[in-house]
Amino acid sequence: MRGKKIKILVVDDSAFMRKFIGDIISRDNELELVGTARDGEDALKKKDLLKPDVLTLDLEMPRLDGLATLRRLMETELLPVIMVSSHTRKGSEITLEALSAGAVDFVTKPSLFKGESAEELKIMLPQKIKAAAGARLYPRAGMPVKSEEDKTKKVFSEKLSKPFRHSALDRSLCNVVAIGASTGGPRALEDVIRGFPADLPAAVLITQHMPPGFTESFAKRLDRVSGLKVREARGKEKILPGEAYVAPGGYHLIVEAGQTVLSSTPPVQHVRPSADVMMESVAQFFGPGAIGVILTGMGRDGADGMAHIKKNGGRTIAQDPSTAVIASMPQAVIKNGLADEIVPLDRIAAGVSRLLNNKNGKEG
Repeated sequence: MRGKKIKILVVDDSAFMRKFIGDIISRDNELELVGTARDGEDALKKKDLLKPDVLTLDLEMPRLDGLATLRRLMETELLPVIMVSSHTRKGSEITLEALSAGAVDFVTKPSLFKGESAEELKIMLPQKIKAAAGARLYPRAGMPVKSEEDKTKKVFSEKLSKPFRHSALDRSLCNVVAIGASTGGPRALEDVIRGFPADLPAAVLITQHMPPGFTESFAKRLDRVSGLKVREARGKEKILPGEAYVAPGGYHLIVEAGQTVLSSTPPVQHVRPSADVMMESVAQFFGPGAIGVILTGMGRDGADGMAHIKKNGGRTIAQDPSTAVIASMPQAVIKNGLADEIVPLDRIAAGVSRLLNNKNGKEG
């Protein structure tokens, strides 16, 4: 969209929030506020007239709320939507439902008592709008629609990867799958985690860029769709096969002595939790028993972590960028030659299982 401003329609029942978000948009030279709407019904009428590139959509509104509005939008066209959520437990659960239904990303409403949350929104919202404008969208029932070029491109290595090799000292250690994701990740992670069998011979560690207050609900949502036992990491848990641990918002998830550890050390590349931090610790402790996976997301978090996994004998999988909502994170891995395999989203779970089966001496 170079040379052309990104048009945004702001949908919120609060006049204060419509002005607050509108002012943030108007201060950015790359963005254009084309209108506001006070509820979902108003938004559905105005979007046909104003033809925005991106919607910001409040969750709690009269007449037609944000989730119902989103579902109506997704029935007719794939328009990038950023949800505006409250910090409440109910707000987090509905936000995750919206992400699963097709929203690209979300921001949280600033607290009246915390000025820093308002300042954070002023920084994050323009970035997320710009990312959403370039997002690759797809309906809930299917994968991203591929171009003819994508369809003919070979994106998955059909030959079996070389088996993992362990010394006698480390055969007793659990295998670990370390997954990093950002924008578009909640929906992608649902697809991946759903594909893992309950008897997966590995633990799964997940870093999804998400603020505090949302990761507990996210872990519970993943637990409902997965045969694995999924929980928000609490720290000092023994890492076990068949279980998955989600990094809590605001903390890095690392491994020490085979247990989860939560760290409040500074953000890395502006994020905490960081996939790089998680993967480096996984690589150091599990060595060849580690598999790194990078999914959709903005930025390059995970690229350095994947390098550590490869250096210590593990294997790496990057999501095929043509199936990612935001391609930046997997592209950073691929550009640096750090992806052993480049796999479409709907085949990542099978690819991980195949690597684990090869490692354990089974047929792929």
